[in-house]
Amino acid sequence: MPDTSTGSDTSKRGTGNTGGGGGARLSRRTVLAAGAGITAALTVPTTARAATLDERRLKALISRMSLQEKVGQLFVMRVYGASATAPDQADIDANLSELGVRTAAELIQKYRVGGIIYFTWAHNTQNPHQIAELSNGIQKASLDRPRGLPMLIATDQEHGAVCRVGEPATLFPGAMAIGAGGSTADARTLGRISGTELRALGINQDYSPDADVNVNPANPVIGVRSFGADPAAVAELVAAEVKGYQSAQVAATAKHFPGHGDTAVDSHYGFPVITHSRELWEKLDAVPFRSAIAAGIDSIMTAHIEFPALDDSGDPATLSEPILTGILRGELGYDGVVITDSLGMEGVRTKYGDDRVPVLALKAGVDQLLNPPSIDTAWNAVLKAVQDGELTEARLDESILRILRLKSRLGLFDGVLVDRKGVDHAVGTKSHLATADRIAERTTTLLVNEGGTLPLNRHTQPRLLVVGADPDSPSGTTGPPTGVLAAALTEAGFTATALPTGTSPSAATIDQVVAAAQDADAVVVGTYNVSASSSQRTLVDRLLATGKPVVALAVRNPYDVAQLPGVRACLASYCWTDVELRAAAKVIAGRVKPRGKLPVPVQRADDPTKVLYPIGHGLTY
Repeated sequence: MPDTSTGSDTSKRGTGNTGGGGGARLSRRTVLAAGAGITAALTVPTTARAATLDERRLKALISRMSLQEKVGQLFVMRVYGASATAPDQADIDANLSELGVRTAAELIQKYRVGGIIYFTWAHNTQNPHQIAELSNGIQKASLDRPRGLPMLIATDQEHGAVCRVGEPATLFPGAMAIGAGGSTADARTLGRISGTELRALGINQDYSPDADVNVNPANPVIGVRSFGADPAAVAELVAAEVKGYQSAQVAATAKHFPGHGDTAVDSHYGFPVITHSRELWEKLDAVPFRSAIAAGIDSIMTAHIEFPALDDSGDPATLSEPILTGILRGELGYDGVVITDSLGMEGVRTKYGDDRVPVLALKAGVDQLLNPPSIDTAWNAVLKAVQDGELTEARLDESILRILRLKSRLGLFDGVLVDRKGVDHAVGTKSHLATADRIAERTTTLLVNEGGTLPLNRHTQPRLLVVGADPDSPSGTTGPPTGVLAAALTEAGFTATALPTGTSPSAATIDQVVAAAQDADAVVVGTYNVSASSSQRTLVDRLLATGKPVVALAVRNPYDVAQLPGVRACLASYCWTDVELRAAAKVIAGRVKPRGKLPVPVQRADDPTKVLYPIGHGLTY
């Protein structure tokens, strides 16, 4: 059964925010007490000796853990609420419904989980001070338990299309935009600044960077989350970002092994099959993961994909011993933490029940089990597997040692609590925001510019109409995209009016836009994943027929340009977050010269076997 024993009285330690020094003393004393008998040797100055003793100390901690505590340490779970102990009633109800507990503190008390993952939709990331307090509450809830250990607190802060911590934190261009910029220095800076801000919020593990090589334009789940289609270029940027996060003492996570870049199926909702040969995998998918390992990657996330050339059993890679133990650990020599992608995704649930998946993942070589649909089902399944002899306790100890090594390497045994002053000094500072803008300005890619359509001229073309798709903001930015673009163009000296048209504009909407265009000197159209049958094409064609200059800006996939053969000016921003849209507006206005180069090829719409624009294409003024 889960651990329901009571811990020490939290009132003895206080429940308010603790400063850096006080927090370090509190958590260090708590953790070292669990390894009594070894702490005295920690004062030995010899580096090699200290490293050996640290390993001994971690093993001693494991030896004192109950089987139930060991099982819990393997899990990283979601939990609803902005507070670890006093969430809103709606979040309490959601926790009771999905997790069988009321709060994060109760989740830790009952299951002794080793990590928590933050989500925006779980109301974990409302504002910086709230996030920091939640992190402190989670750490205290764990450290106050008997033999309490510091927690890994994680999130998906990829930047671009996938972010969980929004403004006022610093938000950077996404991976494909960084790929267009092509600067390893920028990738490393992104990791360093993002890591610094996350660590100030008490988040010590980031499920980034994406190490997938996106070679399929139809990929519905990776796309712009990848640095690009050139494995060598992706590998360099992955390694640079990893080093940036590591410099800020945040664990980076390369995903999704063995490579999710060539699929037309989203593993959240289906079971993708990668048909690459073993030889192609070595030359393509494996390259960034090898680079990440060489850079000392802290953790690697598995993919819920079938890869017959690597394992013909029909199992997803997450449950594949030949892939995770044979290839990742054996051939690639990786001995860090292996974490599953979310176990609530359909790709890992199609073949086995939710009680078998966590057990099979551990047998395959996984260390951390991320976000199973039912913690009670998964937790008890692992416990029973050990009690029945299907898994040995020694096997659990191997994974727990890797997890504790990671926690030790991140300095979590020396202090985990954060304070308001640290948040204010690190999160969303003027210098961080300015750096993000400068990096974004190096990523906007000019794909087409016939007749010198761009840059627009605020003196001869002062009135602009900004239309197009307004997808929901992916990362807590202000949005909507048309509004952000119009505001940025107005700031650049134009008079810009926003008129959103959506991703599937109706005939009436198109008529309205065409009428409005009569009073504009030029039109900027934000396109979003245009297909052959998309009414976005009709919108652009109707606007072109007015004779007004039309500028198309692909705000997600750069492949849109192939579906818009009539446009005389087309750019790619690779995402619709504010930082990327502001940069694109500066390029359109001529305040910044376009410098980005395509990190993926764009195939012709009428013949996908032929390349319209190759990797490296990009115009300038």
